[in-house]
Amino acid sequence: MIVVMEPKATEAQIQKVANYLEGHGFKINLNRGEVLTVIAAIGDKRMVSTSVINSFEGVHEVKLIQEPYKLAGRGAHPEDTVITFENGVKIGGSEKPVLMVGPCSVEKEFEGLLEVAVAAKEMGCEFLRGGAFKPRTSPYDFQGLEEKGLQYLHEASKRTGLLVVTEVMDTIDIPLLNKYADVIQVGARNMQNFKLLKALGNIKKPVMIKRGPSANIREFLLAAEYVIFNGNPNVILCERGIRTFDHDFTRNTLDLAAVPILRKYSHLPVVVDPSHGTGKRYLIEPMGKAALVAGAHGLMYEVHHDPDHASSDGAQSLSIPQFKEITKRINKLIGRIDYDNKATERQQKIAKEN
Repeated sequence: MIVVMEPKATEAQIQKVANYLEGHGFKINLNRGEVLTVIAAIGDKRMVSTSVINSFEGVHEVKLIQEPYKLAGRGAHPEDTVITFENGVKIGGSEKPVLMVGPCSVEKEFEGLLEVAVAAKEMGCEFLRGGAFKPRTSPYDFQGLEEKGLQYLHEASKRTGLLVVTEVMDTIDIPLLNKYADVIQVGARNMQNFKLLKALGNIKKPVMIKRGPSANIREFLLAAEYVIFNGNPNVILCERGIRTFDHDFTRNTLDLAAVPILRKYSHLPVVVDPSHGTGKRYLIEPMGKAALVAGAHGLMYEVHHDPDHASSDGAQSLSIPQFKEITKRINKLIGRIDYDNKATERQQKIAKEN
């Protein structure tokens, strides 16, 4: 149920409606926009009469929501969610798209990770991504450095100022990741790990959920619903491709139609991962650009200092020179960086120093 308050509704009127609904067993989520306050009430609608709620002073309208994703959907939260980080970086709404880049796995050579992080900072990226805990199909494959990997990410972050995105695999590891990461990622395999999603609702750190390989849009949004319902509104959706019948040319089928669909039906930020979505490094640039044109709030793609010897996903990782060329073109596409002006600024600085 959604209760839309009048633009001039007082705080006392808003609280009276909220208290009434809570008293009848509803879980309340208050969304305060620039003009309207919307009260999302989750519970058994048979316990209250909509006509009674309509009679409260300050109530503009009462709506019954049919879709199951009540908190992740636009009905409860008409305005876009914008997540703001401590360093001022924002994702969502009309903010400029962000870039999340880095190796699939954090490996034992810290210098390689740092080389990628320095290049990412140079190209204006905001986030360093890397897996310290790695879900692998085979138990014989590299499983990640775990806490040592998190420490490497943290050190690279300290040296460059980049925010850290890394994956959680188990509820027991949440406190550890909460210590080191700025965004905690739920991998595609865990999209419907409901115990994990509930636990992530108990923290306030942003959570990025990757779409499962066989998940439809409704299931994807319901995964986000678990996190929001349990108390954490800071959720990012990541489209990373779904499994279809054609595996001759791509690893997955990157569902770019999901971007405008998610933006229509949800207020949450949407990021696209063309690395996992295609499995081919030559497809990262065209599919990344297409995702941004479709309305994505950001891109996540894999960069490695030596892709041919990567511990995982080398075939879909960009080398650092490739990354710089591609990111330069992506930045120009979305107006993130004016390279001509930056070059002029550097020349002026050199002239002053001389």
